[in-house]
This record gives sequence, structure tokens and C-alpha cells, in this order.
Amino acid sequence: MMGLRCREVPQLPGLGEICLRAGAAGSERLVRWPYVAENRSFGPWIKGGELVFITGIGRHHNQGNLFELLYEAARTEIAGLVILTGDVYIGQLPLALLRLADQLQMPLLEQPYSLPMVTVTEAISRAIVQREQQARRLAEQQAGSLLERLQLRVGEPEERLALIDPFIGQHLALLKQLASSLEAWLAHQGNLTAAADALGCHRNSLRYRLDKLFTLTGLEPGNIDDIYTLTLALALLREPASPRLNLETPHDPAS
Repeated sequence: MMGLRCREVPQLPGLGEICLRAGAAGSERLVRWPYVAENRSFGPWIKGGELVFITGIGRHHNQGNLFELLYEAARTEIAGLVILTGDVYIGQLPLALLRLADQLQMPLLEQPYSLPMVTVTEAISRAIVQREQQARRLAEQQAGSLLERLQLRVGEPEERLALIDPFIGQHLALLKQLASSLEAWLAHQGNLTAAADALGCHRNSLRYRLDKLFTLTGLEPGNIDDIYTLTLALALLREPASPRLNLETPHDPAS
């Protein structure tokens, strides 16, 4: 994987003052995003995989609370914990805290207050985005088909759905429901009888479904650009490098 790992954070440009103090056994954890915690507990505000920064500015983070935060870090499966140290809020990291981090295999990094947080979060965020872009480009290069490359270029399934929806009149659910009917019709060059036979349904049932789809989406069966739109939308609905799923509901009232 090309993601940013905890052990690599001190190697980023401008972050040489940060050091990995303990929990090296878990330093291969991937950093999903940086998060600066100012409350006594950060669990309710994270999703997992964050690199959590403890500044002490909220004055909740005394040395005793640092042990609680380390246990919380392990429980919430964050990527690692960064504690800012200096003369103002948190002085130095207790040896017992470092031993606990090793025991929990939770990466524990130390950052001096003199290093601006904006510099740190910007460097980390930029590195994460750059590596995600590199991973996507590599996946595109390894794609086995033009369709798979196009799907990867457009983005995650949610992004593909957002791209498709406006061009079918916000009737994405209907397109999913009637996907197999439309695919059969397209595969048989618009021959309703042949498509219905392939689907095992009555010709009039298939006509009803397609009429409904074209009426609600505002697309025209005789317009080549609209047919291209539907064909491309169906293709983008598929998962990359996976068998085509039958997206039509089994209990179609029109059948």
C-alpha cells in the first residue's frame, strides 16, 4: 500500500522535530487523517485511522489523563498519538507512558510546541492526498479494461453515482431496478421479443418497464446520445473487475 504510515511522519518535509518515542511495533499503521483533540476524550469525534494530536491547550491533559488517552487510542484504533511537549502545558512524557505505548503497540510520537500545528497538519494532509493520487494512478495503469480504468478515474462508487444521477433525471434507483431489463434490450439491439425471451418475461412487461424508464428519466429510445448515456451509466454502476450483478428486483410488479 502507498498510504502514509506513522513511522514516516517524522520524515515528511519540515517535520524532522517530531520523533517516534514508543509503540514502534505498531508504526506501520496507516494514517487516514490528522485530528487535533482539545477535549478530555476524543473517541466520539473520530472514525479510526486518525493521527490524533494532544496539545494540552484545553488544560484537561495532565500526565494522569495521558494514560487514559493511550488506552482510548488503542480502543478506538486510531493510527497513532502525537503529544505536544514543552514548558507551557505538557512538560515531558513519563517513562511509564512510553512503556504502556510499547505494550499496547500504539505509536506514540512527540512534537515540540515550537513546531506550528498548521505546518504539521498541512504536511501530513498533503502527503496523504498525494499518496492516494499515486495509488489511484497505479491502479489505473494496472486496469484490465477501459471500463475499469474509467471507473477508477471517476472515483469511488458514491462519486460515480453522483456523476450519473443528474443525467438520468435523478432516477438512479429506477435505473438500478431495471438494469437487467435495459441491458437485455440493448444487447438485442432494441428487439423487445428477443430481449423478453432472454429475461424469461412477457414482451409487454418488458415494454412497460422500458417505457417507464424512458418517461421518468426524460431520455428518448430513438436518440443515440441518450442511448450512450444509459449504456455508460449502466457500465459505471458495475463494480470494477467484478462479475455483473443482477440489479433488478425479483418481485417486479410489472412482470
